[in-house]
Amino acid sequence: MTDITINSDQLAEIIVAGIKEKKGENIVKLDLKKLDTSVCDSFIICQADNPRQVVAIADGVEDYVWENTKEWPKHKEGKENAEWILLDYVDVVVHIFLDEKRDFFKLEKLWADAERTDYPNED
Repeated sequence: MTDITINSDQLAEIIVAGIKEKKGENIVKLDLKKLDTSVCDSFIICQADNPRQVVAIADGVEDYVWENTKEWPKHKEGKENAEWILLDYVDVVVHIFLDEKRDFFKLEKLWADAERTDYPNED
């Protein structure tokens, strides 16, 4: 157990900071709270150019979230092929894509009714 209590919006911002630290690109937050069919409060989506960076971003997010909240993801998958890694923090689910896989799956279009926040790439 942890004595750090944060809400899902704060967790989402911590995750975005962790992604930025590892140079994740085209970061988007989809706020799903107002949708009847939502499975969580938010999706955080980003991408990378190569599988090694996809893994580095996922590892970086896990470490950054742990350092700031003492929480690990409840579930994770996709590290084996590193084309799409999912980190499930229950209220916030992180999707880290290889560029072409993000274009193929188009999660933002599937959840087009969600409120969207785009985060600028950092150079």
